[in-house]
Amino acid sequence: MAALDGLPPLRDVIQRHGLDARKALGQNFLLDLNLTQKVARTAGSLDGVTVFEVGPGPGGLTRAILALGAAKVIAVERDPRCLPALAEIADHYPGRLDVIEGDALKTDFAALAPEGPVNIIANLPYNVGTQLLVNWLLPNHWPPFWQSLTLMFQKEVGQRIVADEDDDHYGRLGVLCGWRTNAHMAFDVPPQAFTPPPKVVSTVVHLTPKENPIPCSVDNLEKVTQAAFGQRRKMLRQSLKPLGGEALLRKAEIDPQRRAETLSVEEFCRLANCL
Repeated sequence: MAALDGLPPLRDVIQRHGLDARKALGQNFLLDLNLTQKVARTAGSLDGVTVFEVGPGPGGLTRAILALGAAKVIAVERDPRCLPALAEIADHYPGRLDVIEGDALKTDFAALAPEGPVNIIANLPYNVGTQLLVNWLLPNHWPPFWQSLTLMFQKEVGQRIVADEDDDHYGRLGVLCGWRTNAHMAFDVPPQAFTPPPKVVSTVVHLTPKENPIPCSVDNLEKVTQAAFGQRRKMLRQSLKPLGGEALLRKAEIDPQRRAETLSVEEFCRLANCL
């Protein structure tokens, strides 16, 4: 990568700018530039694509995305210490990197999206990754502004994203992802690839939107999945009592004695539509 973009090695950048990764910000910097290229390639061709990135840090993944031909990267970074390092990348790729200092959870990505294809590629901060994914999954209007998500999570979160019914990892996240997207785990990333090394293996997940997901109210599906998985060891007639219990289940033609982890995405949508 250094040969491709002519920029200094990331370790030098981090040392020069004093960028120690901060646990409070969920930071674990990915320094292996071969790996950052592999993450970026997982998104497919980036020619002519605008990429949103969250938490770029010193810019290892940013550099890979730009080197692989993205038309523009719009990066949201909460840590002001990282801005000078990112400014160096912006100078190297004139007009192709915009950095927004701010909190990604409060950022309206759809409003920032330009005309044309948009991908989201990010090594997400551990402490906000799941909530950001849910925000991107649950807009009221579908299909969304993005054409794919290529995101790094703790492996356990990745397993929850791709899980189907009767899987130990299946829960609310699996239902929401299964409802609106096609998701698969692309590859794992070992702890030693990061600075500092996290205590867990990470994984890269690739999601693409389904063109015609089952018609269903976002609010109702959230209510049903929260209630059902909030007491996942109980029978549905008990866990769904606040939403109508047995009457709701009979209306949806679902056995009240079943448990949440046995229901398919289609059955959860049926429940939501019967609310």
